[in-house]
Amino acid sequence: MRRRIAVIGLLFVFILSGFIARLAWLQLTPGFGHKNAAPAMSRTSWKRMSVMQRERNLVLDSGRGDFVDRYNKPITGETYYTLALFPVNMRFEDAETEKKWHQNVRQLAAMLNVTEGQLVSWWQELREPSFWHKGKDKLPYRLSDKQLQKLALLHLNGVRALPYRNRYLSAFAAKQALGYISQHPEHLELAYAKELESGKRKINELIGGSGLEKSLDNLLHGAGATSVSYFTDGNKGPLLGLNYRVTGPGNPYYPLQVQTTLDLELQNRLEAYIDAKPLKEGAVVVLDAENGDIVAMISRPQMEPLQLDNEKEWANHAIQAAVPGSIFKLVTEAAALEAGVTSEKERFTCNGEYGKYGLSCWKEGGHGTLTLQEGLAQSCNIVFATIAERLSAQQLQRTATALGIGKQAGWHSERAFGPFHHPLRLLQEEEAGRLFPAVAGVKTDGGVMAQSAIGQRDVLMTPLQAANLVVTLLNHGRVMEPRLVREIRYANGQRMVTIPAKSASAEDGRIRPATARKLLRSMEAVVDHGTGRSIRQGLWAVAGKSGTAEIIRAGAPRVNQWFTGYGPAQKPRYAVAVLAENRPPDSSNQATELFRGVMDILALYSR
Repeated sequence: MRRRIAVIGLLFVFILSGFIARLAWLQLTPGFGHKNAAPAMSRTSWKRMSVMQRERNLVLDSGRGDFVDRYNKPITGETYYTLALFPVNMRFEDAETEKKWHQNVRQLAAMLNVTEGQLVSWWQELREPSFWHKGKDKLPYRLSDKQLQKLALLHLNGVRALPYRNRYLSAFAAKQALGYISQHPEHLELAYAKELESGKRKINELIGGSGLEKSLDNLLHGAGATSVSYFTDGNKGPLLGLNYRVTGPGNPYYPLQVQTTLDLELQNRLEAYIDAKPLKEGAVVVLDAENGDIVAMISRPQMEPLQLDNEKEWANHAIQAAVPGSIFKLVTEAAALEAGVTSEKERFTCNGEYGKYGLSCWKEGGHGTLTLQEGLAQSCNIVFATIAERLSAQQLQRTATALGIGKQAGWHSERAFGPFHHPLRLLQEEEAGRLFPAVAGVKTDGGVMAQSAIGQRDVLMTPLQAANLVVTLLNHGRVMEPRLVREIRYANGQRMVTIPAKSASAEDGRIRPATARKLLRSMEAVVDHGTGRSIRQGLWAVAGKSGTAEIIRAGAPRVNQWFTGYGPAQKPRYAVAVLAENRPPDSSNQATELFRGVMDILALYSR
């Protein structure tokens, strides 16, 4: 018995020693690869072959959170089937296998409307898995139901129809308010150094570059990507039994869903309208008259998130400061009434020339005798230069600040709350605008005051501020902070955080409700018989203020055309600001025309 045990033991030692010797030989001496391998591959050692055996990986869904509108309609994120090809070995063991392979490839090429040679050539050059793209399309090819049925009958290694998550819906254009995502290694290294070090983020991943995509990037990033893996050996041959494997984070709480305040259907209607005119450069902002929520925010030129060549061109013009022209006269009138330097009963005389500072009225020969309210209705420069010289710079600045002008208007928190471990501003790129230069010691003499009072010189305002100015007047002087997000939810529907509607801090003061009412009456007069009378007829009675600002663009004189107001006049529901930038000096006010059209769309939509 002992002898048998010893013999069996020696036999196991002998067999094990043989395996060890074989492994050592493979490791230390050149081996020969597969009979169909290329010559260079046949000289590859076992060690190199084991390294080359690898998992081919392709990302199907980044796991990034999506946006919906106020009614939970998707604004971003759609899933469709696309064609994925993986690097594979195209050498065959026999002629019959090769013949059948070519037959299948020809069918696939015909389905994609390319030649077999074009498809095979592209496929052979792959070093990493790739989606099929049609021509110069940036997005992976979208397979039809008929193509999916045909593809299911083909049996080709390295070819699969896979569900791809596309961020930008094909049904409508991207929105500048939401922003874009792109690769930005420098920003990743600055903002997410710890996450990069721990492996939670990768240096080449897409991150938010503007808008909500940027301000909420840390939350939108999610728990990780969903990808498909295809395992091959060193000769690009499939490893039997492993095939394709889809892996994802498996976290039921992600990706998140951000509910915005936007009305998607309304926004798309307005976009179609302004593009038909067209508005080449400028913005349209629609706010809820009660709480200042951003119902629609449109900027032109249109952003192309897959072709981000010129950031300045497609930046969000709704939150960029521009010279406002006569819409700023609302602020000047408020300041004069608040300071008590004039009243609605005072009468002014306009003969067309102010007599100093080179300032004249836009109407040749002047307006004659008119009241303060008529001065705004007729947008008389002489009236507003006169009352401006009675004001101090501090009085005009104080009123502008109390009306939310000269500072960022959008919703923000000054401290951490909920999942945000730092202060949050929803629209980080929003510009503050200004009244006077931020340079100490600059003199604000009569000429400066007169020019500033009519919205020229150094005055800057954003369309968002212009619309919110109207909301402030409609709310009796209470300044709201327009929000773009209502709440953020987990993937399972559970609420993560609510972004409450709120008013701005009153530390800068507020104008009196009586002053707000007087300005609203003046805005009604603008449309009734003033500079806005061309839009008096429409589905809703509206009120507002037009403006034309003289600017210089590329050394040539141009104008910014504005209109900001509200409707319906008797029971306001919306505040709207329209800016048409970089227009010819003698052109009609496109912003006024667009305002009327926007209001008519709002009236039809609200029925």
